[in-house]
Amino acid sequence: MDIHISRVHYPVTTLGPGKRIGIWLQGCSIHCKGCISMDTWQFDINKVSINDVKNVLKAWLPQCDGITISGGEPFDQEKPLTELLDFLNSYNKNILVYSGYSFNVLKEKNLVQNGSIDVLISEPYDHTQSQTKRLLGSDNQKVHFLTSVGKNEFTTYLEQPLEKKLDLHITQETIWMAGIPINGMKEITQASKENNVTLTHSQAVIKK
Repeated sequence: MDIHISRVHYPVTTLGPGKRIGIWLQGCSIHCKGCISMDTWQFDINKVSINDVKNVLKAWLPQCDGITISGGEPFDQEKPLTELLDFLNSYNKNILVYSGYSFNVLKEKNLVQNGSIDVLISEPYDHTQSQTKRLLGSDNQKVHFLTSVGKNEFTTYLEQPLEKKLDLHITQETIWMAGIPINGMKEITQASKENNVTLTHSQAVIKK
C-alpha cells in the first residue's frame, strides 16, 4: 500500500510530551484559512510505499517517547492511516493525531473508537480565534483523550502554559519549523524583519 507523506522527522519536542516522531501526511481537503502548512494541501504528490515509511520509523521507534501525526489531513488517507497506526501501536508508544474535521464527523470512525489513537485533536483551525491552550492553533479546537494512556501522559503536559518554542530544521535554502507558533507567524516574521531577514510563508496570503 502507498501513502502520501509530506515529511517525517525525529526528534520533535513541540508537539506533545518528550522526544517524538513527527509524521506529516500530504493532502488536505479542508483548507482552513490561515493554515500554516498550505504546502501539505496538494494531493497526489509525495507518494511512497508505506513499507518504506515503516523502515524509516523502525530506527527511531525504540528511542522515541511518542508519535504525533498531522498534515495535511490524516483522515483523508484513512486506509493508509489505519495500516500505519496498526504498525505504530505494536511499539506501545503514545500516539497523538491532529485532524481538521469536527469530532461529530470523526467520532463514529473505527480508528477513533478502537484505541488506535491515544489523543485526538479535532476541529478546523480558525485564525479569528484566540490561542491560549497548549498544542492548539486556535481555541475552538478540542482535545479528546481516547485511551487511558493518552489521559495519563498528556493531562499534565496540557495544563502547562504556552511556550515560545519551535523545532527548527535548517538547510541552505529553507527553514522548516515544527510546533504551534503563538499568534501564528506574526511575531516570527516581525522579529526576522527587524534583523533584515524576509520570510516567505503560507500565512502571508491572509488579507486583512
